[in-house]
Amino acid sequence: MSKPVRVRFAPSPTGPLHIGGVRTALFNYLFAKKHNGVFFLRIEDTDQNRFVPGAEQYIFEALDWLGIAPSETVGKNEKFGPYRQSERKSMYKQYADQLIASGNAYYAFDTAESLDFQRKQHEEQGKTFIYNWHNREKLDTSLVLSTEETEKRIAAGEDFVIRFKTPVNETLHLHDIIRGDIQFETNLLDDKVLFKSDGMPTYHLANIVDDHLMETSHVIRGEEWLPSLPLHVLLYRSFGWEAPEFAHLPLILKPIGNGKLSKRDGDKLGFPVFPLEWKTEEGISSGYRENGFFPEAVINFLALLGWNDGTDKELFTLDELAEAFDLNRVHKSGAKFDPEKNKWFNHQYLQKQSDESLANSFTTILKERGILTALDVTKIVSLIKERANFVSEFWEMSDFFFEAPTSYDEKASKNWKEETPALMNQLVAVLNSIEDFSSLNIETIVKDWMTQNDIGMGKVMQPFRLSLVGALKGPHLFDIVALIGKEETIKRLEKAIATL
Repeated sequence: MSKPVRVRFAPSPTGPLHIGGVRTALFNYLFAKKHNGVFFLRIEDTDQNRFVPGAEQYIFEALDWLGIAPSETVGKNEKFGPYRQSERKSMYKQYADQLIASGNAYYAFDTAESLDFQRKQHEEQGKTFIYNWHNREKLDTSLVLSTEETEKRIAAGEDFVIRFKTPVNETLHLHDIIRGDIQFETNLLDDKVLFKSDGMPTYHLANIVDDHLMETSHVIRGEEWLPSLPLHVLLYRSFGWEAPEFAHLPLILKPIGNGKLSKRDGDKLGFPVFPLEWKTEEGISSGYRENGFFPEAVINFLALLGWNDGTDKELFTLDELAEAFDLNRVHKSGAKFDPEKNKWFNHQYLQKQSDESLANSFTTILKERGILTALDVTKIVSLIKERANFVSEFWEMSDFFFEAPTSYDEKASKNWKEETPALMNQLVAVLNSIEDFSSLNIETIVKDWMTQNDIGMGKVMQPFRLSLVGALKGPHLFDIVALIGKEETIKRLEKAIATL
């Protein structure tokens, strides 16, 4: 690459960070790491009307949790600071003035009412109003005013905006790393506002100026910014600056049907679309963290939404992703979001965790439920984790270890026959005689007793499990027996005999 890689994630603090934004941050992070470059974060808060308190902190917390924090950002290695656009606003006017001076932009004094009138007039004729080359010299602009009159109106305090003067009759031949060569006809583009009447730049001007000053080498962003590509390239050209390379990522699509993944899809189908929980007066939007997802699992499934390394490999560490990542292998078409596949990823990462680590998390859940236990929680976790996707499922899968059943599954109770109480009383006597109460020893002795007395396996094992668990579920029966101990096992058997 001709110049050092510097890529950025530039979110607006207008609400919680959507999972699509997280993927954009991730792909920038991976690209920077792959090329020994810099991944930095700039807060684009020029639209103060849409600013939401807490949103900026949310962005930083989310990226920290996911392990993809930027190396330069607000308050951290501010080599090209400030990294918050609202703190850079004094510098943008000079660049807008520079475009005016070079003839690449102009002042527009049109009122909101006059523009509404133009739009309605066009609608009545079945047309769409576009502010560009075909009407800009008929509207209230500096293109039809003398320099003196323009300056006089500005000095008088009239509201104005600065618009880009899009070139006429030109075909732009542009290149996108993901989408290849693209053409745009300048006559179809509108003259975008670059500088607003409130003294703030629009996204387009601030974005280009900041990317240039911060030495951004590649702009990797969502597909929704593709229509802005010709304007941005033209702005670089107008300033006489070298443009970065561009790559527009595919959309993340709904699990069902067409269209971009939204919060509504998550609410409807019961999965999060935000990395962390987000609270408002309207309610709480759940997050991946609070839903029990491991950050590594979230990173892994997001990386494979619209990209793969050309193999069937699905499980990657962050370092492996960075090593394999290539923008040329990002797909052009949208990637369908699959909540069930996300659970599968979390299941894989749960299996990778140590039993001790999972036991610590589960102990917290037990304490929240008011359960203080002397049982070996690490051993219990080792018996149940294989069937779990989340630590939050551990309680439902193991409650019988900590609490004796208070009722018995109706369907399973059909295994309790007329001869069952007598067999269970014999089983109690067998268990009472065992000194080495380890799983393997209990199993050997109980099975020997059944063999010697010609007792069928089903006649004992199913009622035995029902007595201990309250249902025909759970791990290996004799592991349960060994863990809860002789006294508790016999107590539960006697209760079942009396109840069933």
